[in-house]
Amino acid sequence: MDFFVERGACFVEKPSDPYLFAEMPVPTIISQVVTMIYNLADTFFIGQLGDPAMVAAVSLVSPWFNLLTALGNLFGLGGSSLISRMMGAQNRGEIKFVSAFSIWGGAAATLLFSLGAYLARRPLLGFLGASPDTYAYAEDYLLWVVVLGGVPTMVSLALGHLLRSEGHARQASAGMMFGGLLNVALDPLLIFGFHLEVAGAAIATAASNAASVAFFAAQYARLGERTSVSLHPRDISLRFVRPIFSVGLASALATALGNASNMGMVHLASGYGDIPVAAYGIVKRIDQFPLNVSMGLCQGFMPLVGYTFAAKNYKRMRSVSVFSWTVALALSACFVACFAAFAPQILRLFIPEAETSALGARFLRIACLAVPLTSVNFLISYTLQAMGKGVQSAALTFSRQGLLNIPLLLLMNALFGLYGMIWTQLVVEVLMLPVSLGMYAHTFRRLRSAQPDHAPSPTA
Repeated sequence: MDFFVERGACFVEKPSDPYLFAEMPVPTIISQVVTMIYNLADTFFIGQLGDPAMVAAVSLVSPWFNLLTALGNLFGLGGSSLISRMMGAQNRGEIKFVSAFSIWGGAAATLLFSLGAYLARRPLLGFLGASPDTYAYAEDYLLWVVVLGGVPTMVSLALGHLLRSEGHARQASAGMMFGGLLNVALDPLLIFGFHLEVAGAAIATAASNAASVAFFAAQYARLGERTSVSLHPRDISLRFVRPIFSVGLASALATALGNASNMGMVHLASGYGDIPVAAYGIVKRIDQFPLNVSMGLCQGFMPLVGYTFAAKNYKRMRSVSVFSWTVALALSACFVACFAAFAPQILRLFIPEAETSALGARFLRIACLAVPLTSVNFLISYTLQAMGKGVQSAALTFSRQGLLNIPLLLLMNALFGLYGMIWTQLVVEVLMLPVSLGMYAHTFRRLRSAQPDHAPSPTA
């Protein structure tokens, strides 16, 4: 049985119980790790072909493909945050309208995005930095993962978010792991067995995301009356567009601006040749691994934060939030130590070509230094989203990715060249950490001051 159903009282009354901190986040962290492994699988198996142009092609398209995550967060994460708060306020009757709009609205928006990518593929790939050596590979990858695989990718992400919003963390994690393991199995079969190379990796990704959608649909059918979520088009309603987007927009903005930075980085790196693009692409995939762990931690805790916030149990909400930040910081520090010590060996696993792996090892040792600070800044933003504070979260995101990251990227490239761009992320995170902590502290103080001193502590 599921957490909010059987353990709802324990969730509020015993927040220090270690089971509370494992029930939701641990399955989500595991699923994010598996997801990251299958994201790494494309780069790993293509890298074994020993052609930097193929790796560079995947690196060029990846930021555009990751914009599907922004759409998944806009509709799925925005909807799941609202659903968690509805549950905390004991308002289950409206959940079906929120969930139906999140799925079908997101699918329609993604279809338009995929169609636009197909129609504008030539100027788009030129903008992303495709060279004559990488263009054909990049076009194959774009057609399969974005044009044909876009809708299944977005719907899979949104369904996972909605499952977690009601406390069905294990089912959500199982769906992501199912798709991830299928991709890992299909990659070598299609790349080497059928000699499809880059197209094979893209087909594997699209097929695995479609399989995840089928898995999630089966889970909802099995849950039956134990879920208030509706996937039926008849329940689509526009009444909740504003509260969904007010939270989802902050997360979507974070993903979109982050990918805009990556696109800018890849485009600038392409001016130095295909090898720096390939090296940066591999490092970005590796560097995302600890951030995905933090994302899993964050997505697991968001329903808990939203539930306690709606119940006006601010003390316990804060204890859950701070605990998640502490765990993320400790895990990230471990990853930094590992990357710094074994960077050459890690890069050679992904591509045996000597020049690319040597350059990538130097990149990784610089890039990993930003990981702990990125994790904390990221988690604070998501904590604000879980509380429904979409404006505050969006302000942090825009400051971090828009006002600082992109301009600094251009400046560091102009002043220090290729390596200057790699140092940019650390500079941004150092500048943003006191701002993020200050925003959270200000928001929490306002919540406490708005709660009457004589009010009893909420319990359910």
